[in-house]
Amino acid sequence: MLPARIFYDAGMSDNFAILDSRATPLGELTLRRRRLLMLDGLEVFEVKLGDAFLMSSLFHDVEVALADLGLTPLGGPVDVVVGGLGLGYTAVAALKHSNVQSLLVVEALAGVIDWHKQGLVPLGATLTGDARCRFVHGDFFALAAAPQTGFDPVQPARRFHAILLDIDHSPRNLLHVRHAAFYESTGLRRLAEHIHPGGVFAMWSDDPPDTEFLDKLNQAFVNSQAHIVKFHNPLLETDSASTVYVARKASEGAERRAV
Repeated sequence: MLPARIFYDAGMSDNFAILDSRATPLGELTLRRRRLLMLDGLEVFEVKLGDAFLMSSLFHDVEVALADLGLTPLGGPVDVVVGGLGLGYTAVAALKHSNVQSLLVVEALAGVIDWHKQGLVPLGATLTGDARCRFVHGDFFALAAAPQTGFDPVQPARRFHAILLDIDHSPRNLLHVRHAAFYESTGLRRLAEHIHPGGVFAMWSDDPPDTEFLDKLNQAFVNSQAHIVKFHNPLLETDSASTVYVARKASEGAERRAV
């Protein structure tokens, strides 16, 4: 594990700090901490990849909704994969479901895993301290395309009851062009092979519901639905919205049913 490289902007004192910055194949990955004076000094953690903002602790309602919408339909003990660790909100929300017996978090950027293990982000101790949770350093999309090996390096070809994905901005707005094949019917069918009958695939998107993508989901799963999740933006004093797709895999011998 690489040690965190901590930098402070002396001109901004304790109101701003770059907690870690490192090169990755996708660009410079940066973890920042700010205190927002306009919000009574609220401490906010932000992640940037190059010049693009990936996430902020100020907005995490949709990350929580991704876990809740994906896991609520499932009963009994469930094994879950989260694609994309980020600041940990989806993973922590998943662990709050008492029927989750194991959680595998797949993250392509080693630095993000380091932040959690080193306690540089607020939810790191929650995830590293829960015996049900395990981090896997790997490319979610490459693993999704290989059902014969799968997401768990300890148990090849293991299947799961739910897979929750929060990596690309949307099926059309990708972090890397090589991810595009995943969002086609063939890629989604390969993903479905990792899921137990009756299980769920849920995914976050920053775009409005996409009818074409829903059609592709319906070619791989028995039913799919787009949920619009609204959340308040205190910086702009207005509401924003994202989309959570939820797709259900057919149960063995069961008729088509709604998610």
